[in-house]
Amino acid sequence: MEFTMGGRLEVRITPADVGKRVSVRRRTEKAGAGAEFTDTVGVLTSWDEGVVAITRKSGESVHIAESSLVAGKVVPAAPARRRGPAASFQELAAVTARAWQPVESEPLGEWRLRAAGGFTRRANSALPLGDPGMPLGEAFGRVESWYEERGLPPYIQTATGAGGTQEALCAELERHGWRREVTAEVRIAALAPVGDLDAEVSAVRLSRTPDEAWLARYQRFSTPGPHVLRVLGSGPSVWFATVAGGGEADGDAPAAIGRCVVDGRWAGFMAVEVAPEHRRRGLATSVMAALARRALDEGASAAWLQVEEDNGGARALYDGMGFAAHHRYHHFRPA
Repeated sequence: MEFTMGGRLEVRITPADVGKRVSVRRRTEKAGAGAEFTDTVGVLTSWDEGVVAITRKSGESVHIAESSLVAGKVVPAAPARRRGPAASFQELAAVTARAWQPVESEPLGEWRLRAAGGFTRRANSALPLGDPGMPLGEAFGRVESWYEERGLPPYIQTATGAGGTQEALCAELERHGWRREVTAEVRIAALAPVGDLDAEVSAVRLSRTPDEAWLARYQRFSTPGPHVLRVLGSGPSVWFATVAGGGEADGDAPAAIGRCVVDGRWAGFMAVEVAPEHRRRGLATSVMAALARRALDEGASAAWLQVEEDNGGARALYDGMGFAAHHRYHHFRPA
């Protein structure tokens, strides 16, 4: 990142730039090494009492002493590097929420409190897509009490890394003692190339509901109950994919499974899992291709999925299918 202007480094940001995307360079002192410099790019979320706070697109909040700044400037939004459809955060947030609906839901202003007996954080977290109708500190307290009333840990789901995402809200959560537990990427791609993948789809069976075999393979089905089936079956048009195990050693559990929700132009892919003994046979690709072709038949043209940052195998698979990161989402919980 080049900061020089006429041969000089300049700090060209002020507290009035809070909320803008900035790039700063600061001096760091290391024992025996003298002065070194570190660059940080992100949204300027606060500038109070000599401390500058910047939230990176990863959701990480960096606090910098104002006295250590040697350069700083407002920078434009990161250029789009899409390999798929154009999409706003607001559109994707609504689509992804409809694909994984809770059993119980209650508004908090423009926020949505969601619960499903503890089955997944996504279905048991507050979704803050607007104004809660009260000061943030009060809203955070209301979220805590609502989940405690249900015997559930309180979570708030936020997003960073795209236009209109919630870096400022993440910073406020941290200031009120909330901490990130999980971060995942929301990735998007054109749907047709996924359907065109060179994959054997004849062995993939599609159905509208998950049967006992599908559930036996699904790794999150550790606490069976009607609330799990309610969440899995939620969405405008839901499809489940199964590839049979093909042997007694499989105990009737499938070799691979997947789930897809078709919602207008979007097809969302979830729960794509392959049994360890059947991996590296292209079954995940077959499941994705079969589901994509069904979604194309229903008029979808764009694809999305969510993948946790530490899932290297899945990230590599989706890279090869043309999925690119759109934004990241995080689940915050009181420390």
